[in-house]
Amino acid sequence: MNVLITGITGFIGSRLASRLVRDGYNVHGLVRHSSERELSRIREVISQVHLIEGDLGTFHSILSAVDASEPEIIFHLGALTPVRLSFDDPYPYVSTNFEGTLNLVHAILREAPNARLIAASTAEVYGWQEGNKPISENAMLNPASPYAVTKAAADQYIQMANRIYHLRGTILRPINSYGRVGEKGFFIEYLVSEMLAGDQCYVGAPDSVRDYMYADDHVNAYMLTARSSGTVGQVYNVSPGNPVSNSELAKMLAKMTEFKGRITFGSYPPGYPQRPTMQDPRYLVLDNSKITKELGWKPSVGLEEGLVRTIEAWKSS
Repeated sequence: MNVLITGITGFIGSRLASRLVRDGYNVHGLVRHSSERELSRIREVISQVHLIEGDLGTFHSILSAVDASEPEIIFHLGALTPVRLSFDDPYPYVSTNFEGTLNLVHAILREAPNARLIAASTAEVYGWQEGNKPISENAMLNPASPYAVTKAAADQYIQMANRIYHLRGTILRPINSYGRVGEKGFFIEYLVSEMLAGDQCYVGAPDSVRDYMYADDHVNAYMLTARSSGTVGQVYNVSPGNPVSNSELAKMLAKMTEFKGRITFGSYPPGYPQRPTMQDPRYLVLDNSKITKELGWKPSVGLEEGLVRTIEAWKSS
C-alpha cells in the first residue's frame, strides 16, 4: 500500500515512517530541500523511503507530490510546532499549519479523491476549558496561542471538507509527546538535559497540569487509525491519562537523575521566548475513552518508564 507522510523528518513522522516500512508499506515522504542533519532521523530506513521534495505552502508543489506518490493513505504531520515562538512571529504558522493543510486537502481531492487523510491536530486546540477534568472531543475549541489557532483552523477545515467535499479525513488530537534526544526545546527533554548536565533548571508554569505521552504510543495511534476504515470522518483524542503538574514532573526527574542543583519555579530560563503566563491553560488533559473504545488504543509505556527510557537515551547520546 502506498502512503505519503508530510513531516517525515520530524520527531513523530520519522518514527511513523520506520514503523510503516517495517510493516511492509510503500512509504513516500514529503521533504523540503533538506540537509543531512534533517534527514538523520530517517537514516535507518532512508533507502526504503521515496522522498519527494515539496513545500506545504505551495499548492502546485503539494499537488505534484500527491500525484507522484499515488497514496492510499496520507499521514499529515507536517507543521511548525514550537508554541512559544508563535506569539512573536505567527505568520509562518499560518502559512505552514493552516494554508499547508488547505493545500494538501485540495491536492488530495483533485489527485487522490479516494485516499484517506489522517491528520495531526493537537491538544492545544482546546485551550481554555472550565474545570479540571479530562476534555472530550466534543468540547468547544478555545485555542490559547497563535500556534493553536492555526491548528484549530486546519482541524476545522478538514472536518468541513469531510462534509462538503467528501474528503475521507480523520483527525487525531494528541497530547504532549516526549522521548526526543538532542532537542532541548521541549519541557521533559529540557529538564532531562539540564539535570544530567548539573545545570540550574527553570519551571515557568509550575502549577500547570499536563498529560505526557511516550512517542511509541503516539505512533501506535496512527497505525491503529490507518488499519480501521471506520475512522473516516472521526476525531480522536490521544492521551494516556497520567496528568501531572509541571512542578511534580520536575521533582520526579530530579529524583530519577539524582539532580542536586537548583530548580527555579515560576521563572523561565534567561533569554527563553516566553509563553505569556496569563494565557497558559492551567489544565490540559484529554479524555481518551473514544479511541480506547473504538480502536483499542491504550498506552503501553507509563510515565515513569518513559522518563527512564528518555534519561537513558540522553545518557547514551
